[in-house]
Amino acid sequence: MVTPVRQIIVMLLIGLLGACSDHTIKDSGPDRDIDVSHIPDAQPRHTRRSRYGNPDSYVVYGLRYHVMKNSKGYRERGVASWYGNKFHGRRTSSGEAYDMYAMTAAHKSLPLPTYVQVTNLENGRQVVVKVNDRGPFVKNRLIDLSYTAAKKLGISATGTGLVEVRAISPGKPPVKKHPRKTGKTITAARQGSLNMYLQVGAFANRINAEQLQLNLQALLSARVSIERMIQNQLPLFRVRVGPVASVSELDRMTELLGQQGIASPHIVID
Repeated sequence: MVTPVRQIIVMLLIGLLGACSDHTIKDSGPDRDIDVSHIPDAQPRHTRRSRYGNPDSYVVYGLRYHVMKNSKGYRERGVASWYGNKFHGRRTSSGEAYDMYAMTAAHKSLPLPTYVQVTNLENGRQVVVKVNDRGPFVKNRLIDLSYTAAKKLGISATGTGLVEVRAISPGKPPVKKHPRKTGKTITAARQGSLNMYLQVGAFANRINAEQLQLNLQALLSARVSIERMIQNQLPLFRVRVGPVASVSELDRMTELLGQQGIASPHIVID
C-alpha cells in the first residue's frame, strides 16, 4: 500500500518529470550564436542515485515507462533531439536546474544520474553528457540533449540526428571511433552503410511474420521485409519497414502505423 509520504514524493516527481516533457511548446536556442568548442564534456564521477526521478515506473501522456535498475552494458541507437531556451532554468526530474549551456541530457529509462557517450552516426562526432532529466516523451526519440551538446554533435540546426548512446562508468575511458567524413546527410549516409528501419514485429512463426508483411505492404508504400535471426538458439523472424529516408518520414510512418494499432515500432539503425 502506498503511504502518504510516498504519495507526496510521487506527486512531486510527476511535477518534475522532464523539463522537456511539454512538447506543445516551441523551443529555440540562444538568441545569439555561441562558441561551444571551449565547453568541456561532462566528467563521469561516482554519485548516488538521485533522490528524485528514479521510481520503478512512471506514467506520462498515458504511457508507462520503467526505470532501469542500473546502466551497465547499456548501448542503443536511435534519434536524438535537443531542448533549449524554453526550458532553461526549469527544474529537471533530478531536481537540478536545466542549463542549456551544460553537457546534460534527458532519457526515459536510464537511472539518474548516468553518464553516457553520444556518437553522431553521420559525422563521427562524440560527446559525454550527464543524464539528469526524463524525456523526450515524443515518439521515435531516444535521447534529448542540451543545446550545447547538440551543437557540439552538429545536430542543433537540423533538430534531430542519428546517434548511438553508450553508458560509461567513472574511471573507464569512452570508446573512440573513427569519424565519418563530414558533410554527409542522412540520405547520403543511407547510400553508404547507414540505414533506418522501423521494426514492427518479431515472431517465432514465419507464417505470422508473412501475414503482417502482407498487411503492411497493402498499407505502406515503403518496402516491408522479413529478417531471420537466431535468438536463444531458436529462429526469430523480424518484420521491418524501410530503409526510411529521413526522420520526418519515420515520424509520418509511425503515426500511420499507430492508427492501425501498431503503437510502438522499434527504430533500427544499421
